[in-house]
Amino acid sequence: MSSAIGVDAGGTSTRAALVDAAGVVLGTGRGGGANPNAHTPEVAAGRIADAITAALGAHDPGAVRACVVGMAGVSKLSDPAVAAVFESTWARLGLTTVRVVADAEVAYASATSAPDGTVLVAGTGSIAGRIRKRRLAGTAGGYGWLLGDEGSAFWLGREAVRSTLEALGRGLSLDGLPAAVLTAALGPSGVDVRTDAERLAASRALITNANAEAPVRLARFAPLVSAAYDAGEPAAAGIVARAAELLVANALAAREPGESTPVVLVGSVLTGTSPVGALVRRGLAGLEVLTSSDGVLGAAWLAAVDAFGEGVVRPVFPGIP
Repeated sequence: MSSAIGVDAGGTSTRAALVDAAGVVLGTGRGGGANPNAHTPEVAAGRIADAITAALGAHDPGAVRACVVGMAGVSKLSDPAVAAVFESTWARLGLTTVRVVADAEVAYASATSAPDGTVLVAGTGSIAGRIRKRRLAGTAGGYGWLLGDEGSAFWLGREAVRSTLEALGRGLSLDGLPAAVLTAALGPSGVDVRTDAERLAASRALITNANAEAPVRLARFAPLVSAAYDAGEPAAAGIVARAAELLVANALAAREPGESTPVVLVGSVLTGTSPVGALVRRGLAGLEVLTSSDGVLGAAWLAAVDAFGEGVVRPVFPGIP
């Protein structure tokens, strides 16, 4: 029986699914995080192999007509030495047709069958992508923490720390978001600030704490912004509104004037009960705005299209429409 394999390889976990031309899921598998920017190529490729092997089960890898791997950190494969590690892995698994794409492509495909549209990603980082014929044709934003990542969890966390430093330096109230940031960074004693000298010391300690870790670790403060926003705190409202404004601007920058194709939202900042997501949807009013359901669904469907053609049935996963 001919089949296809889709893989969603993220920074913290990897999922694979084996499907047939009728959209039946024949097997699934899981592995650890496989972003080659966060793990060695050997580790990342090995974890993808683990997930694929589990999905294959007793099925013949020779019957796999196509495999699509949606990978966070796919740009790393532009290094020939890194690409060689993955090519060796595909050969060892017995897979002859493997296409590695950006994780944004499989996220887009998980939400819609439309070949053209926009994908807006906001998790730890952020990027907007222009999708043409189900492939990433251009981007807006996505320059990483130093140059961009506007509206992302990193950006929200950084703004929370900046807002706290401003409150400390200007003698403003430390209730709400500043207190939450100081407690998270310095412990309960971090909010025990009464004098100007103590404010200065707390400010220096917060700066030292923020700079002691990798910059993206600032994302851990993002949930504090959402909580403060829900409590009606003006500073948090300003941060959330600006994040949504930047994300909407990037999404529109990735589109052509008057374009009416779907926009697919992806990532923790845009999905669930996120206040940023709610404002982004409002900013994109008039467009068809969808939410990515599961990257492995999109990867499996793209693989099925590669294997069986455009008319193939979308795979149906339990619990996923």
